[in-house]
Amino acid sequence: MARHTLPPALHAVRMPLALTRAGMLAERVLRCFWPLISLVLLVLALLILGIQDLVPVEAVWVSGAVAMLGACAALVHGVLRFHCPTRAEALARLDETLPGRPIRALLDEQAIGAEDSRSAALWRAHQARMAERAATARAPAPDLKLARRDPFALRYVALLALLVALLFGSVWRIGSVAEMTPGGADLASGPSWEGWIEPPRYTGKPTLYLNDLTGKTLQVPEGSRITLRFYGEVGALRLAETVSARTAEEETGSDPVQDFTVVRNGTIQISGGGGQSWRVEIIDDTPPQIAMAGPAEAEATGEMTLPFTASDDYGVVAGQAVIALDIAAVDRRYGLAPDPEPREAVAVPLPMPIAGDRRMFTETLIEDFSKHPFANLPVTVRLSAEDAAGHVTEIDPSPMVLPARRFFDPLAAAVIEQRRDLLWTRENAARVAQILRAISHRPESLFRSETAYLRLRVILRRLETFTAHGLKTAQQEEISEALWALAVLLEEGDLSDALERLRRAQERLSEAMKNGASDQEIADLMQELRDATNEYMRQLSRKAQQEGEQGQQGQPSENAMQMTQNDLQRMMDRIQELMEQGRMAEAEQALQELQQMMQNMRVTQGQGQGGQSEGQQAMEGLVETLREQQGLSDQAFRDLQEQFNPGAQAGENQGNQGRNGGQGQGQSHEGQGGQGEPSGAEQGSLADRQQALREELQRQQGNLPGAGTPEGEAARDALDRAGRAMDGAEQALRQDDYADAIDRQSEAMEALREGMRSLGEAMAQQQGQPGQGSTQGNMEARNRDPLGRESGSNGSLGTPENLLQGEDVYRRARELLDEIRRRSGEGDRPEVERNYLQRLLERF
Repeated sequence: MARHTLPPALHAVRMPLALTRAGMLAERVLRCFWPLISLVLLVLALLILGIQDLVPVEAVWVSGAVAMLGACAALVHGVLRFHCPTRAEALARLDETLPGRPIRALLDEQAIGAEDSRSAALWRAHQARMAERAATARAPAPDLKLARRDPFALRYVALLALLVALLFGSVWRIGSVAEMTPGGADLASGPSWEGWIEPPRYTGKPTLYLNDLTGKTLQVPEGSRITLRFYGEVGALRLAETVSARTAEEETGSDPVQDFTVVRNGTIQISGGGGQSWRVEIIDDTPPQIAMAGPAEAEATGEMTLPFTASDDYGVVAGQAVIALDIAAVDRRYGLAPDPEPREAVAVPLPMPIAGDRRMFTETLIEDFSKHPFANLPVTVRLSAEDAAGHVTEIDPSPMVLPARRFFDPLAAAVIEQRRDLLWTRENAARVAQILRAISHRPESLFRSETAYLRLRVILRRLETFTAHGLKTAQQEEISEALWALAVLLEEGDLSDALERLRRAQERLSEAMKNGASDQEIADLMQELRDATNEYMRQLSRKAQQEGEQGQQGQPSENAMQMTQNDLQRMMDRIQELMEQGRMAEAEQALQELQQMMQNMRVTQGQGQGGQSEGQQAMEGLVETLREQQGLSDQAFRDLQEQFNPGAQAGENQGNQGRNGGQGQGQSHEGQGGQGEPSGAEQGSLADRQQALREELQRQQGNLPGAGTPEGEAARDALDRAGRAMDGAEQALRQDDYADAIDRQSEAMEALREGMRSLGEAMAQQQGQPGQGSTQGNMEARNRDPLGRESGSNGSLGTPENLLQGEDVYRRARELLDEIRRRSGEGDRPEVERNYLQRLLERF
């Protein structure tokens, strides 16, 4: 190995050998000179950041001397310890990576038996094998770890400081050290300066280094801040500027630090050695623009939607809509003839985009003014927008009728009209009481329920009593709130009776068609009719099942007409189509036929079918499995949070006790005091419950209908995927990997939903085939999904039901997104939770 040349057998390893030797050299240089390198990087970072300009000159040179001594000591220490790697060392390092040390074998010589031809042949064969093995050599990666030599990672601190300095500092600041040297070139040539232009933050423009700008004209946004620093003898450089609002007392042109804000066009001049001058021009901040993007409309529930567009050169920060009564446009008759009581205009903030560019956007204001005194009266709406600079733009008031809830029941509309008159002015109190007394004189044919009549009588007596003693403002508000509740009761009726609800929905739709309601109101009322029809059909179906179990199910007559749920849906689709085409007379006639048919309808069971069909039972079982899986996923997520934040979920878990499995609890909470014994999938750990749920799914797969059909096979494939995902979740839970378990559980739930959709399609096809025996009327199962909503038809989980139940959906969605963003930005939260929140933001 002491030879200066490689033998021919090792020519194939020349490149790996060179790379190995270079890696060893890098290792030894880094191990010996890392203190010197770290010190040099740290000194450079401090100079680039300009620390020398913030401390006295004496401190700078003392620190420089200390740094120089430290560098010399580190250099001497490194030189004494360093020695360049030899080729022999490199060969040994490379040989260690190969099995059998083939390089050492190639460098060896035959000690005995060289004269023996057989022994020589064997040696040559051995050398050939070693040469083939050596040809596969690859240079090993150098070991550059210095953790044992630098346990406090000082080298990384120095490197980070240099990167920060390169990002936020300037390399040219290093030259300012020479200015502090008595014999320096810069000091001999005269004083120096440097400056920065910092635009307002809302503009999003970067800070400019004034020394790097070559032009004589500076265009800066209004409100930009200019900072200048003078170095050298005080008074050698002076500043004269006309762009700020500083007074003569505040201006001192010879101060080493100059700081002012640009408020107008003007000039900046630095006089003295190396001085310079500029013409400053302000980039005007244009006021924001705002306009309505369409007419205001009202939903059937009373919510007003007003679209608008806004724009600004740097972004809109806030907006407002001011709604005032247009007294000149009011029809001053009847209860509106007296002068109204003074009321302040309504001011509501406009919604701003949660994410994205605010320089130009379109949003929708959603508010419910149904209870306001201005509801359904002429008003003026003035929109305004404000930018970050404080500029406010208001558009001209737009006249409109304030959209609010409309009442189609004549008695409810009359009550709302009297409520409006009472809120118009308290002088109308006696007139309102007189009209209400006239309405309730003969209630037999007017009121459909005694509750509404009794409420009206109570309101009337209180109003008359208040009027006799002088109606106060608080009493006026109390009576108006009671009249509103009475009108809603008259409009909606008692919804506990499905038939009454169906009749009321039909009457409201018919009244809306007669009164020329908007398309949106008719669409909402049509949806209400569909919901009422579904509820009525469910009750008929349950009644038919009860009569069938008791042996009281009668046989339909020969002339009876049989209809399925799809037939009813087609009839309602036809009614809606006629209304959309403007054929109101035909639509009203079709609605009357539907009403008569519903009143005479009865639900019968198919031949040979007692109770639920096999498909319905399978669907209900899958719905229950999905609910159980959702509960397990919720519990796994709570355990994941508890793992990173112990004790934080204790209070929350106490409020999540409910149905077995559905809420993901480990103990049963049914029975007296929640002391019942756990059963089924609730026993044991989460992994055991997941295993039990997977076994239950396998049992359900054996009872699925639709075998041989494409839809049935698709359902089975989806459930197979769900089973595999459940198995993965079980294994992850046994390893306490909650994050992976939640992902697998999500896959299982998605596969379950897909399987239920395919099963529903298979059931729908089977119901259309002869001899299968289908339930006439409503075939919708009375089940609910994991969110508590009613399941859709044919096994689908979609539903138009409003999850927020009357809350401001738009505003609530914004609040939820704001909260998710806030939590995702908290660094003390576990990384798993922050990743989960980030996925939510990316999806929504």
